[in-house]
Order: sequence, then structure tokens, then C-alpha cells
Amino acid sequence: MKYDNTFKAIDQILWKEPGCGSELDYLEQKSWMLFLKYLDDLETEREEEAELDGKTYKRLVSGFYRWSQWATPKKRDPQTGKMVLDTVNAMSGDDLVEFVDQKLFPYLKGFQSSATQTDSLEYKIGEIFGELHNKIRSGFNMREIINMIDELHFQSAEDKHEMTVLYESNIQRMGNAGRNGGEYYTPRPLIRSIIKVVDPQIGETVYDPACGSAGFLCEAFLYMKDKIKSVKDHEILQKETFYGKEKKGLPYIIATMNMIFHGVSAPNITHGNTLAMNLSQIQESDRKNVILANPPFGGNERGEVLQNFEIRTSETAYMFMQHFVKMLKAGGRAGIVIKNTFLSNGDASAIRKMLLENCNLHTILDLPSGVFTGAGVKTVVLFFTKGEPTEKIWYYQLDKHFTKTQPLTEADMEEFLTLQKTQAESEHSWTLDVSTLDDACDLSVKNPNKVEEVDERTPSEIAETILALNSENQTLINEIMEMVK
Repeated sequence: MKYDNTFKAIDQILWKEPGCGSELDYLEQKSWMLFLKYLDDLETEREEEAELDGKTYKRLVSGFYRWSQWATPKKRDPQTGKMVLDTVNAMSGDDLVEFVDQKLFPYLKGFQSSATQTDSLEYKIGEIFGELHNKIRSGFNMREIINMIDELHFQSAEDKHEMTVLYESNIQRMGNAGRNGGEYYTPRPLIRSIIKVVDPQIGETVYDPACGSAGFLCEAFLYMKDKIKSVKDHEILQKETFYGKEKKGLPYIIATMNMIFHGVSAPNITHGNTLAMNLSQIQESDRKNVILANPPFGGNERGEVLQNFEIRTSETAYMFMQHFVKMLKAGGRAGIVIKNTFLSNGDASAIRKMLLENCNLHTILDLPSGVFTGAGVKTVVLFFTKGEPTEKIWYYQLDKHFTKTQPLTEADMEEFLTLQKTQAESEHSWTLDVSTLDDACDLSVKNPNKVEEVDERTPSEIAETILALNSENQTLINEIMEMVK
């Protein structure tokens, strides 16, 4: 990718900044500058389109606060005739940092109070810059980064696609850096497969109440965008389809920007604790058609939050499971990633029973621990439809080994997607009759069809292999001893 080296070079500069000590900080600082460059390109595009239609476009960010004015003022090079950076008028050093901190950020934050609608891009700009903070203290480092970002372009579909891919890869690095900045990053091949099974349609609402960086919502938008057949469809996707909530401040801002980068201009993402909502107060108008989520597990909630749930539990993932069922419309569908211990943990038995009674839990996808790089946890994906009890559950066991260098791919999910359509039995799939369950409703993954590999070597062949390995080890030890001498 042509912009990949630019992103890496920016990280190298941010590494020198005392206030930027992690992948999370790198992403935060890149994000606000990328966003302003993107916004300037977007408004220029809208301005040109309006001019072609004989109309006038009023910019949201105007005057000296435009990226092209404060960040990269240009002049024409007399020798080449090209527009180049006006180094005389381009701020640098302390002047640049002072302008960003004392003028630019307060100006943009003010959009939140001046906007007439909360579901507008203007309001979202104010919200973003009310949460973000500039941590770059060297104006010379900032100038270097600005110059690099100005070389990035957002006009063509190809450029926009590359930028979203690179931004996602940065979010992935943040998520995989030891839970740096939030929950583990959900691999995009897994998200896309979940969306294919749930199959959201234009006109349905899609909800993620623990949206993190909005990976599920961004991928759902890309999936549904291919179904657009009219201007009305486009408007529905932009304003009436995607809803998210995120408890943590920075992931919430990154989620908002991520959706804007993907093409949703004013995302319906709110900042707050989903679990603070009392289940008894959820109205029919609050409910959604589709829920896609990977809720956080563990964690601690205040005592008053625990009172919001009919089945009391201290595990946040189990609270979210109750929220999902309550928030689905009748006939609504869900694809939920959760730790595999949910299937058998005694503390979750009442929630499993509630799920089986109120929803058709038709599919359980069992994932190996390596799917979530660096996490070391085993997870499952629950697919269910609200409004009818479960009679049979189709299981699929993804029996592969994944590592950081060999991550989950789209190809790894193909067999699951093919078999899931008919819920066929195979070496990796089987069906459980719910009527055979006891009161504990244990849904543990127990594959009755798996063929165990048999070592067909003779005892003498095995002995020869052991002797050969011992010989190799001894040779290696001798070579090391020689080097030490």
C-alpha cells in the first residue's frame, strides 16, 4: 500500500514525544490530524459538486481554521509551476502548538453547541474535539507529521479504501498491544462471516452496544452498501440504520471517526455505559432488528448497575447477554462473540435457560484460542433469533491453529459459511437436541463426529524418530559448547 510507509514514519516521530507512550497515543494523535485533512478534502469535494449544480456550499470549517490554511498554506513554485508549502507562512515550533491548543481545538469544540441537530456532521466534529487532546509538545515534530498527512488524499474511491484499511490496521495494533486502550480487536474476517450469517437488510436497524472502534458497524455498512438501489436507500443507511454505544472515551471517538472514514457522515454512536440502562425501562421503540457485538468480559460495575438486571451477575458479558435479548425486536437476529465459558459456567445457567426459552439459538461457532491474537482466550459465536424457543442447536468447530503471523482469513471461514446454510453434519459440525439438556442447560462444545488422528507408525519407527531427535539435540549442544569455549 502506497500510504503504509507514511503511517510508519509518523509513528516514528510520535515515538519521540514524551506524551505519546503507546499505540493508543499514536492512533489518537494521528486520528485528529487525519480527520481534519479528510474533512478539508470532503468539503472541497462538496464545494465542487455544488458549483457544478449552480449552487453554493457553505463550509463547516471556514477561514483560517481550514486545514489548507493553517496546516499547509501553499504558494506556486516559480521554477516548476507547482503548488508547494509556503514555508514563510506555515507555522512551526511553539507558534504551531499554541495555535492548535488555544485556538483550533476550542473553535472545533464549539461546533457541538452551535449545531442545530445532534445527528449532523457539525455536531460530531464538536463532539470529537471536545474529547480529544493534542499531546504533541514539539511544534517541529507536529510540522513534520502535518506535511506527511497532507500528502495523503481522500478524493478517489481507491484512496478512501486504502485509508480505511490502514486506519483499521492501526486500530488492530492498538487492540492487540496487550489490551492497550480497550478490548481485544475482533478480526475482520470473523466479523464479515458473522454479518453474512445474520444478513442485515436495508430498512433494518443494526446495533452494537459495546462498539469499541465500531468494527461491526463499519463492516455492516460496507455489506449493506452493496444493496443500495435508490437515493432513499442511501439516506436510510446514513441516518436510520446504525446505532452504537461505547463506555470509554477514546475508543468512542475512534469509533465515530472510523465510521466517518468508512462513509457514514454522522454516526449514531453515543458515549455512555450501556449497562446503566435498566432493562425494565426498555421500550419497543428502543429495540433493534439486528445486534452484532463482542461484549467485554470481566470488569467491575457499581452496585446500582447490577440492580438493572433480572438475573443478577457480576460478569459484564452475562449482563450484556440479557441486554441483547431485551433489545431485540420480535424476529430480530443477533451474532454475538462471547467467552466459551458462557456455555457451561454455573453462574450463567439461568441466562442460558432464558436465552433458550426466548430465542432460537440456532448456531454456535466454536473458535480456537489463536483467533484473538495475544488474548489467549477461547470464544464462541452465538447466532440467535428472538421470538421462538430453541429446539435444536447446530455446532461448528473451527479446528485450526492461528498465530500472529498466521491469522484468521476469509478462506478459513468458507466451510463454516457453506455448511451453516443447511446446518449439515460433518467432521466439524453436529446438532444438539435441546430436549436432552438438564436444568443446568450445559451447552459445552462436545464434537461427536471428530475423527481422532492415529499414529500409524510402528514402535520401532517411533523409537528411531526419538533417537534421531536426541542425536540432533546433542549435536546442537556440542556446537554451542564449542562457541562458548
